Amino acid sequence: MGEGGGMIGALLPLILMFAIFWFLLIRPQQKKQKAVREMHSALQKGDKIITIGGLHGTIDAIDEDIVVILVHDNRKLTFDRTSIREVVNPN
Repeated sequence: MGEGGGMIGALLPLILMFAIFWFLLIRPQQKKQKAVREMHSALQKGDKIITIGGLHGTIDAIDEDIVVILVHDNRKLTFDRTSIREVVNPN
C-alpha cells in the first residue's frame, strides 16, 4: 500500500502544474484564437479595419481568403484575410 501512495504523491505535483498551465496559458489562448476566427469570418465590405502591420483602411472587396482594402486617395491593397488584426467600426 505504501508504494501506491508514493506514486500518487509523485504525480500530484505534475497534475497540479499541468492544471495551472491549462487555466493560465492554454485556455485563454484558445479563447483568443476562437475570437479571432469569429472576427475573420464576420468581416464584410465597408468594415474599417487595422492589419497586423498597422495599416488602417476600409474593406472594399472580400472573398474566401483575400481582402481588398481601400486606403487613402482610393488606393487599393490586397491582403490575406488572416492579416486583419481588428475591426474598428464605430458603434
